[in-house]
Amino acid sequence: MLKDQAMSVVFDGSPLKAMPSSHSHSPQTALSAQELSQEIKSFISGVDTVQGRKLSVREHARCAVRLLRSVPACRGAVLEHLRSVYDEHVSTFLHNLEIEGDANSGVSSNLEDIIQEVHGVLSEFIHLNPRAWAPLVSAWAVDLLGQLSSKHAGRRVAPHSSSLNELLQLWMSCAATRSLMETYSQCLAAMLAWCPDACVDALLDTSVQHSPHFDWVVAHIGSAFPGTIISRVLACGLKDFCSHGVKDQGLMVMGVDKGSRVPKIGSVVGILGHLAAHHSDSIRKELLRMFQESLTPSSPLSPTSSSTSWESSPQLRRAAVPFLLQLAAMSPNLFGAMSAELVELLRPPVLLQLQTLLQGLPREELDNMLGLAVHLISQSPSGGARVLRFLADTATPASVIISGPTPSPHEGVREGCDRLLQMLLLHLHKLVFNRSDGIDGNPHQSSFSQPQRVIPFLEELQSHVGELCAETLRLERKRHLWLHQLLCLLSVYGGPSVATEALCQLLTQAHNPEELALAWQHPRGPWQLRQLLLNLAAAIQSQDEERKGEVGAQSSMAIQVGSAVSGHLHDFSPLLLHGDPVVSHAAVRLLSCSPLPHTSSPAHLLLLSRAAVNHFFLVLRRRGEGEKVGKEGGQTGEAVNCSVLLLSRFAAYSPFTLKAVLQQLVEGALHKGNADLFGGQIADMSGAPVASPSVSPNLGASLLDINCRFGTTVNFSGSVWSVFHAGVIGKGLKVRTSTSVPDPSEVIQNIQTLLTVIVRCCSSCGLNGSQPPLDPDEPPPINAEAAKVVAVTLVENVCPDVANGELSWPPEEHARTTVERDIHIRRCFEAHPVLFPLLHVVAAGRPALCYCSAVLRGLLATLLAHWEASREVSSTDSPWHLQASCLLVSCMGEGQLLPPVLANVHEAFPHLTPFEVRLLLLAVWEYVRGNGPMPQKFVFSSEKGLFYRDFSRDGDVARYVAPIHSVLHKNIDRLGHLCWRFQL
Repeated sequence: MLKDQAMSVVFDGSPLKAMPSSHSHSPQTALSAQELSQEIKSFISGVDTVQGRKLSVREHARCAVRLLRSVPACRGAVLEHLRSVYDEHVSTFLHNLEIEGDANSGVSSNLEDIIQEVHGVLSEFIHLNPRAWAPLVSAWAVDLLGQLSSKHAGRRVAPHSSSLNELLQLWMSCAATRSLMETYSQCLAAMLAWCPDACVDALLDTSVQHSPHFDWVVAHIGSAFPGTIISRVLACGLKDFCSHGVKDQGLMVMGVDKGSRVPKIGSVVGILGHLAAHHSDSIRKELLRMFQESLTPSSPLSPTSSSTSWESSPQLRRAAVPFLLQLAAMSPNLFGAMSAELVELLRPPVLLQLQTLLQGLPREELDNMLGLAVHLISQSPSGGARVLRFLADTATPASVIISGPTPSPHEGVREGCDRLLQMLLLHLHKLVFNRSDGIDGNPHQSSFSQPQRVIPFLEELQSHVGELCAETLRLERKRHLWLHQLLCLLSVYGGPSVATEALCQLLTQAHNPEELALAWQHPRGPWQLRQLLLNLAAAIQSQDEERKGEVGAQSSMAIQVGSAVSGHLHDFSPLLLHGDPVVSHAAVRLLSCSPLPHTSSPAHLLLLSRAAVNHFFLVLRRRGEGEKVGKEGGQTGEAVNCSVLLLSRFAAYSPFTLKAVLQQLVEGALHKGNADLFGGQIADMSGAPVASPSVSPNLGASLLDINCRFGTTVNFSGSVWSVFHAGVIGKGLKVRTSTSVPDPSEVIQNIQTLLTVIVRCCSSCGLNGSQPPLDPDEPPPINAEAAKVVAVTLVENVCPDVANGELSWPPEEHARTTVERDIHIRRCFEAHPVLFPLLHVVAAGRPALCYCSAVLRGLLATLLAHWEASREVSSTDSPWHLQASCLLVSCMGEGQLLPPVLANVHEAFPHLTPFEVRLLLLAVWEYVRGNGPMPQKFVFSSEKGLFYRDFSRDGDVARYVAPIHSVLHKNIDRLGHLCWRFQL
């Protein structure tokens, strides 16, 4: 087609003269018909018809420019070819930046002169004949800008699309994109007078296609033509919104989640968002003008109005309000720009016009609009009090005297505002009680984990609580019910501070029983109780600061509050087990800082200790659950620390509370409900792990359990009636069920916390005659009597049928008569990893480990039996038994049941065979049998506050060390570095 058009010019014999251009680098002469024919052939084929060689990019581009000058009819083909020229220039420009970092390096030879020449030709054509050239060139320029922006967005030197200023600086420094931008701006300036919509439509279409990489173009054009772009962008967006929202000749209002279905509305929001930084006032005026124009009756078009203006279309005028609502929902900036003055415009005449405009909408579409308006009000960051007063004034029945200059509105308008206000209160109620992922829908459950979502409307109203209370107490019909409901929501949302302020305002401003009744209807819940407890704790803690001041501080509020709480500690103990964690946390903070009473009944002390211990295990579980779901554990960590402090204070109060706290801590750690916190498993009476009740099938009555009910301390050892717990009569062998493996880090953390509280309870200075260490850097010694309590409790829970007097060790052969009991002890240690750390605490409080003699003996007997029967090559093939053997010997050495030369044998265990490990353990057994673990062998050192054992009084140790030396000699190649540990 191009060839035919050009050839017709040639054969007519009237060659075209080149159009003059101020941008030309050389004077242009008229082309003859033959030269024009050659240019056309060269452009189409890309080959120099005279010299017969392929044209370079530059030569081909110059050929296209000459054709554009000489044959304007071929502009479509020339402009299409020039796309590749511009792309080539941009690619080279960015490549030079990536390699040399210099935008000017090599660009002058990279078609820049061609770009300037093309720009000059197009500029001249647009100037001479804008109606013919501006629409075509503007569409070509803006489309090419979009393609170039998207294609090269991933280049290394291209900034991120959100860095609009950097992106604009980069592209405006490129000659190609700068030329296209200037050309489009010239077209837009020429088309604004007669066809602005076409140019803006092209801009929106390209923005939708290439966003966000195209945003820099929109920002630059909008800054150059703010007034025109804002009005035309809104007009084009309204037309597109209406065309996509028409269904069965009715307007389909779209919600917030449906806005993406309208192609251009997202681009409209983006464009206006870019312009809001410097032209917010123009945007605000244009948005309000569109709202007002949509309500005013249609008037004849002025002579300057365009035939495509939206004001002339009834359908577009009816769609303007939903369109503005949709824009506000998608852009908080646009909503803020027009919400400040919108309430002032909604006077009764305007409200009547709005009702007239919207009354023809279907019920579903009107509900969608009201829902969108409610959403916008709840998310409004400012002006909430003014909006609330407007809605309340407008929705109040006409029979009520309304304060202020606003007259009673039309009944239809009043009913509409009444409905809108009811929907707003319902929506706020849902937001308040569903603003977090708390358990069972409780918004307060997430207080230990993550911040709750902010509701801007309620955030602003928190500073108007006094005004709301005053309006509520006027008891106007309907009005006081709305405001009282809003006050309740504010109290729940704002927490104790807002609730307390609202309650105080209602109590203070009430003048009669009817007004006072509103205060009693105010919500009171866990958060109010929590705040009360925290305030009491803060008052008591201020006592330390007051003691540093005047002498009369004893009469201060802190002393009085502390004395009152101290006299009723037992009444606060149930709050430690409150179902709401915020209340229990506040209660433990109060009790941990409150002074303890001088005298108290044993029943009250036992009640307090049980509640404190149970709370300790509860906060450990809450801490683990919070870490599993990835929530913030700062408050749960504080609750654990307060619980540890409370237990240590109770333990230091008296010997009775010390014994009660330690017993309950040990029993609770081994209880089936808390065993999983410390890596333990639920064990049956034999000590073997069993599945949880939800996993185990119901096998009916157990003969073993029935027999055990009549006496759990009967010892059938050695008789033919010994029970080996292999199964249930009539049901066969027990099925070993798989158990869940707890998180090792969480188990270690819980065990360390448990040991911390037990050590602090056992290390109370001055308790039972113990003295603090001379060196303040050393930790206080563990009290022997307290460690004995832990030892006795541990033995009672691990093996209840052990008598307290079984301290001496019988010969090894005696273990054959206690097989059942020894297996039970071994299985308990397997099921409860916390037992070994507890044994080490007992060992540190010498000579308390002597009272664990029966448990140590049973565990050592099972280990000897295992190593004797083992046929493994190395002791490391039995990891649990190896670890248990090492921990057992180490613990006995710490408790000074063994001399140092025997207490070090566990260091060699990992390098030995099972038989050799048995030899060394047998030497340990023989020593303890010959030198019984009796507390009488320990002497108290008043200097260090500890008991010590003089092993020189126990006779010669050499005969027990002989097997050790034999094993060392046999494995000298592996154990040579340990020989010095076994020197007498």
